[in-house]
Amino acid sequence: MHIAPIIAAIQAHVSIPEGGSANWLMLVRWVHFLAGVAWIGLLYFFNLVNVPFQKEMDPATRAKVVPLLMPRALWWFRWASVVTVLAGITYWMNIVAADARNASASPGRAMGTFFVIWTVAFVIEMGVLMSPAEALRKGPVFGTICGVVVFAASYLYLAINSDGWESNRLLSIGIGGGIGWFMMLNVWGVIWRMQKKIIRWTRENPGGTMPP
Repeated sequence: MHIAPIIAAIQAHVSIPEGGSANWLMLVRWVHFLAGVAWIGLLYFFNLVNVPFQKEMDPATRAKVVPLLMPRALWWFRWASVVTVLAGITYWMNIVAADARNASASPGRAMGTFFVIWTVAFVIEMGVLMSPAEALRKGPVFGTICGVVVFAASYLYLAINSDGWESNRLLSIGIGGGIGWFMMLNVWGVIWRMQKKIIRWTRENPGGTMPP
C-alpha cells in the first residue's frame, strides 16, 4: 500500500497557520486541555475510587498504601491544577488584550477584577471553613454558601466589566476561568493542607484508628 497519496490528501486539507502567535496559542490551548484532563481525572479518581477504597482497607494496609500512593497522586493533582489554570489564563489574557486593542480600551480592569474577585471568593470560603460556628461547615450549609459566593462573584465580574467592548468569550472565560482559579486555590489551600496532615498521621500511627 502506497502512503504517498494519503499524505498528499492530508496535506491538501490541513495547513499550519503562518506566524508564531497562532501556533503559540494552539500550543497553549492543548497544554490547558491535557493538564485539565489530568487534574479533573485525578479528582474523579479520588472521589469515586480512592475514598471508597480507603474505607474498606484495614488500618495496617492503609498505613502502607497511603504514604506511598497519596503523595504521588496529589503531586500530579496539585501541579496539574497549576498548569491548567496558568495556561488558561495565558490564553484568556490574549483575548482580553485583543478585545481592548480593537476598542482602544484598557485591559487592566478586566484582568485585575478577575484576580481580585475570585481570590476574595476563596478568602470568604476559607473564612467559613475556619469559623468557630460548626453549623456553617456542615455539608448542605457549606455547599449553599459556596454556591452563593460563586454566583455573586460571577455576577459582580459581569457587572463591573460591562462597557460593551468585552466579547462573550472574554466574559465567559472570566467566569469559567475564575472558577478554575477558585478551584486551584482550594487544591493548595484546603485539600493539600488537609491531606498532608492525613498522610503524616498515617505514617506516624501505623495500624491506628484515624480520628475524625
